[in-house]
Amino acid sequence: MTDRNARTKREFIDQLVSDYGASLERFLQRKLESPADAAEVAQEAYLRLYRLDHPEQLDNARAFLFQVASNLAVDQLRRRSLHYRFLKTEQAQQGDGEPADLNANGASPEDILDAREKLQRIYRAMEKLPQRTRQAFLLHRNAGLSYTDIARELGVSVSSVEKYILQALKQCRQELDRYYREGEQGDKPPGGQE
Repeated sequence: MTDRNARTKREFIDQLVSDYGASLERFLQRKLESPADAAEVAQEAYLRLYRLDHPEQLDNARAFLFQVASNLAVDQLRRRSLHYRFLKTEQAQQGDGEPADLNANGASPEDILDAREKLQRIYRAMEKLPQRTRQAFLLHRNAGLSYTDIARELGVSVSSVEKYILQALKQCRQELDRYYREGEQGDKPPGGQE
């Protein structure tokens, strides 16, 4: 791309931001109910437009921009829904009164051993994952990156990131399920105490 073409593209995008930026963010806020999410999705929509070779040649750039932003908002809502369902499932599984932080209520040595064993199982499950799946999961859980940021970092689509994280969560859940089954079937409860 020549400097002139790049300048033309930047000027075109700048004009779109100037003309439609506020209305695009209001549109997204109504869909997402979050100014921060709306701003992030709008930014991603402009970025997608910028990645086109010649966005200035679109028949209706405004319609294209709003459609891309709408699609990204729907993706964001799906991820949010998926995340809430996962959290709800996790809370239901902790419904037996076990505190989320074992040390919060003066955990017994048995509880600490049990937690360490669970953690080792999770580490083993993570080691079995394909590299990209493990990277996506760790970037989300440890680094706190959004799915969009992870997709950009790994050079994949946001839907691929969603699949990677779901695969990682499924693997961890399966490993913990095996752990609990072993505790039920063996002579010893999980944590190794009799």
